[in-house]
Amino acid sequence: MHEKFLKPYNPAETEDRIYKLWLERGDFSPQPNSGKEPFSMVLPPPNVTGVLHMGHATMVTIEDIMARYARAQGKDVLWIPGTDHAAIATQAKVESEIYKKEGKTRHDLGREEFLRRVREFAQTSHDTIVSQVKKLGASLDWSREAFTLDEPRSLAVRTAFKKMYDDGLIYRGERLVNWDPKMQTTVSDDEIETKEVTENFYYLKYGPFTIGTARPETKFGDKYVVMHPADERYKKWAHGQKIELEWINGPITATVIKDEAIDMTFGTGVMTITPAHDMTDYDIAARYQLEQEQIIDLKGKLLPIAGEFAGLHIKKARPLIVKKLEEKGLVEKIDEKYTHAVPTNSRGGEIIEPQILKQWFVAVNKPIATRGGKTLKELMRDSVATGQIKITPERFEKIYFHWIDNLRDWCISRQIWYGHQIPVWYRSAISGSDSETYVGTEKPEGEGWEQDPDTLDTWFSSGLWSFSTMTEEERKRYHPLTMMETGYDIIFFWVARMILMSQYLLGEVPFKEVYLHGIVRDEQGKKMSKSLGNTIDPLEMIAKYGADAVRMSLIIGTSPGNDSRISEDKIKAYKHFANKIWNATRFVLIQKDEVGDVSNTEFSETDKQYLVELEQVEKEIHADMANYRFYLAAEKLYHYFWHRYADIIIEEVKKRPDKKSGVKVLEQILAKNLILLSPFMPFITEEIWQLTK
Repeated sequence: MHEKFLKPYNPAETEDRIYKLWLERGDFSPQPNSGKEPFSMVLPPPNVTGVLHMGHATMVTIEDIMARYARAQGKDVLWIPGTDHAAIATQAKVESEIYKKEGKTRHDLGREEFLRRVREFAQTSHDTIVSQVKKLGASLDWSREAFTLDEPRSLAVRTAFKKMYDDGLIYRGERLVNWDPKMQTTVSDDEIETKEVTENFYYLKYGPFTIGTARPETKFGDKYVVMHPADERYKKWAHGQKIELEWINGPITATVIKDEAIDMTFGTGVMTITPAHDMTDYDIAARYQLEQEQIIDLKGKLLPIAGEFAGLHIKKARPLIVKKLEEKGLVEKIDEKYTHAVPTNSRGGEIIEPQILKQWFVAVNKPIATRGGKTLKELMRDSVATGQIKITPERFEKIYFHWIDNLRDWCISRQIWYGHQIPVWYRSAISGSDSETYVGTEKPEGEGWEQDPDTLDTWFSSGLWSFSTMTEEERKRYHPLTMMETGYDIIFFWVARMILMSQYLLGEVPFKEVYLHGIVRDEQGKKMSKSLGNTIDPLEMIAKYGADAVRMSLIIGTSPGNDSRISEDKIKAYKHFANKIWNATRFVLIQKDEVGDVSNTEFSETDKQYLVELEQVEKEIHADMANYRFYLAAEKLYHYFWHRYADIIIEEVKKRPDKKSGVKVLEQILAKNLILLSPFMPFITEEIWQLTK
């Protein structure tokens, strides 16, 4: 018996050494010429904005289990690592730090100096994240590490942009977009987070009608009053009818609009619309070619249309406007306990103020000649509807289809400095000729060209991730990916964008299957957040209990698509399990030393039954693994090893006067359990395997 077994198992002394051994042996490298069946994945790239949290640790653990199990099944595994520049999130973090320390904005520093600092921050964060992913035991092929903003990925982004522009799928136009007044940039629909707020709801007299609003400060330009055509209460009013009425800053002429978008059960069933600052109102205005007048500027201040309130920030203006409405007798009543969802930027928390702006968009409803006349929206839908891509759990398909069916043209330009700068250059008119625009993968030759200052939405570059991380030769073997594993919360942000990009650019799906995991919550089921003080640092837990214990705690109780709970006590319990494996191994080795060679020993009838039972357990484990029931497989192995093998079989063998057959069966069961447990607990199983072979 190796002398190490004389001491308790020490993960801190073991894990880094074992990981180094795997790298030196080339265990994580694919074997493209082996003739084996390929299995391919890419790591959803963590954002270079900080450190890994328990959600990342869950993702890495699940994917590593998939990769290790595939290798154990004799497959050629390619698992590609990488990180995401996460443009808005990273820029916001660096800007915030600079302002806290120096009281300066990015404009004070200038674009070049600011980007230098962002890159420095991103590199430091990247190094931390990579070391943390390795600590978890991730069997990634580090020779293929990618970054969404490195040169190969940047060239892929510029190439994709040009092709989409040339095919008329990327255009520049004026549309209503989500605007963050604090960060001074557009925000994707996907990155909007609703926040429940309770505030006043105002019932205002609008001529013969009563309208309800939580935002009276937006109502200066409201000259259209909308009602449902089937609403009996308002049948005497005709579509297009003009009415004269007194409003905030004097008399106006309003027009009646009958439209089915109105919810007859909400408020009074009548509303005025602010087309320049609300998506539903914008759609109604577009249907009837109504005027769309801007009320709020890009900094959240009222424009001259607000009269005496012009220049005031909307938050300051609201009580003053309400006071004036009351003085004019236009306030019917105020509900002081109105709770509703307010759209905010998930990256900064600022309330979104929709604005009509000239931006770059991807057209999702335009037929594509090279793709059989299908639109991007149809390509995304058909990929799942026809079974080319399977989503686990299946219930998320309905959610995916609902999102696709309601998809608008994708605004891809951002008014920030960090990220992929839009590959479009402009040159001013020269003596009467028109201004020039150039779209390409490199800067055009000649003087006077200036690149568009905006950058691309992060999801544009990460949408290419499934294939931009491979060479053309690798794509032939490993693309589409066998598996895409990610959190259900980014099925739209990322999964759908990858389907869009791969189907359009390559004419094939990016992956064959999607496995969605849930959110990791605390032991009370609350979402982890720094403000609640309930976060658990995976690295701290690894240092205390070992990576294997952390991995088991994250996988057991984590079924596909469902949220899971984690606590330090749960992690500690699986450290005890690691100790149990170690101690059971020590017992078997001591017995083996005592009884000597058992190679020619025949099994007793009892031991034969133990092996039949083990074979059944093994079949169940393989069935669970094949159907992505990793949580069940891990739990069964835990219970079998502890409660059957250690508590019953070992104890029964201890009592035998002749232990030869018993030691032989204990050795075989241990070896099989180490193999079955290795995808879940790779460090301790590898250590034992090395010490006992």
